Amino acid sequence: MPNHAVADTGFSIRPATADDAETIHRAIMDLAAYLGEQDRAVSQVEDFRRFGFGPDAAFSCLIAEADGAFAGLSLFFPVFSTWLGKPGVYVQDLYVSPAARGRGVGEALLAATAAWSQARGGAYLRLSVDAENRNAKAFYARLGIGWNENEHAHAAYEATFEALASRQTRQE
Repeated sequence: MPNHAVADTGFSIRPATADDAETIHRAIMDLAAYLGEQDRAVSQVEDFRRFGFGPDAAFSCLIAEADGAFAGLSLFFPVFSTWLGKPGVYVQDLYVSPAARGRGVGEALLAATAAWSQARGGAYLRLSVDAENRNAKAFYARLGIGWNENEHAHAAYEATFEALASRQTRQE
């Protein structure tokens, strides 16, 4: 996706590069602080540089800029629906800087993310919302992105993940 201006908004959206790793990290730390979860956010700048760029990138990221300054990001990765038989995209983090809020940056980032997926055969977009983030829930609802009552996210982190992974090691 080449750099492109978003009509009548005063900002542009472009793919992130490895040079954006520090900006991405700072945005994620700001998001964690906003949610009161800064103690749980342990990623480092180098994690974003290492895993976000190159031939085996674990994620993609679009950056919004207004007047040359960072305005927001959408960090996402491809997923696949076995029921639809089609790829899609999972938005891990959507962040808009406080100075850029209310200008349509978040909506434009989601639209650009959906277009990125669609250009690769994608047919859907998924994301999760922090249970206490009422502003985000209202924002997504305004865009028609609804909560799926038929699903509950499950996750294995830290010790639970390690224990699960070690079960495979013991079986080999």
